[in-house]
Amino acid sequence: MRHTGATWLCPEPVDRQRVLDNMGRVRRARMIAGAAIGFALVLYAPRYGWWTLLLFALAAVNNLTLDARCVRSPKPEYHVAFNVVCTQAILAAAIALSGGPKSLAMPWIVIPTAIAAARFRARVVMAGVGTGMILLLAATFGVDPHGALAHPDGLVVSITLLAAITACVFALSSAEIEHRGQSTLDPLTGLLNRAALDRRFAELADQARLTGDPVSVLMCDIDRFKRINDEHGHSRGDAVLREIGYELRRHLRSFELIYRLGGEEFLVVFPGADEAIAATLGEQLRTAVEDARPGGVDITLSIGLATARGEDVGFEHLFEAADAALYDAKAAGRNRVVSAGRELAPA
Repeated sequence: MRHTGATWLCPEPVDRQRVLDNMGRVRRARMIAGAAIGFALVLYAPRYGWWTLLLFALAAVNNLTLDARCVRSPKPEYHVAFNVVCTQAILAAAIALSGGPKSLAMPWIVIPTAIAAARFRARVVMAGVGTGMILLLAATFGVDPHGALAHPDGLVVSITLLAAITACVFALSSAEIEHRGQSTLDPLTGLLNRAALDRRFAELADQARLTGDPVSVLMCDIDRFKRINDEHGHSRGDAVLREIGYELRRHLRSFELIYRLGGEEFLVVFPGADEAIAATLGEQLRTAVEDARPGGVDITLSIGLATARGEDVGFEHLFEAADAALYDAKAAGRNRVVSAGRELAPA
């Protein structure tokens, strides 16, 4: 089942999580690679011309603004993919302007393509390799087809490096994401679990401190779930959990996060949503589950809501406040959304 907001680049929630989780590591790799290329350009500028530093500046601006664009976008994978293709195109222009098939810059096109392999699944990486090869051919044969045919060594070496290094990076990244997926995905519902939540919420807290935006969390608990297991059996109970997970995820936008904490508890995180917006979204989720009758059983949710903003965003006190609000929802008769009532200051 595809989630709401799925894209070709990120068809599953774990794919978008991978793009976001690798942001810090990829940022460091980009900075190191950019510094190395900048140093080389300064050395070779007297030979090729100082115009090369202008292209480098364009690529640097594109890279330095990437994280900010991702933070503010509901579909950050588009910005990441644009960054890769844009950097490839800038490098191809540099190759074409510095001698085409004789350019020493040809192998550099490997860098953005290989970095993309740390973020995306196989078909996207293959598309990136294909784009890199097409741009390489255009920058060499398009500039000097006779020279490219007469001296193809640099082009052959660059294409070989492009395929080989990207394959190595993707293999290492895939092994890491497979291991992480086994440890961060709930096997019953396919939702992210508490281990994934801890890492992601730390990033959301950092982003909130930079932007001053609010973050809201909803603690969702299935009412009288034990009775479902007792009356219908555990297989029906598992079906109910799976269908509730699907129903909740189906009604969330791509940048809104849902986790199964264990048992019958789910946690929903709304970046950028204040208390009023989160309360409305919580009511929509509660109504959706009640109307869906997961597992063919009458099901209701009790939901506790808590919100904090900017510097005050922290997981523990948000979680405790939402949990206390959930307890109030249960005590008030269940099947309702109860808010902690104010934006929280630090505990």
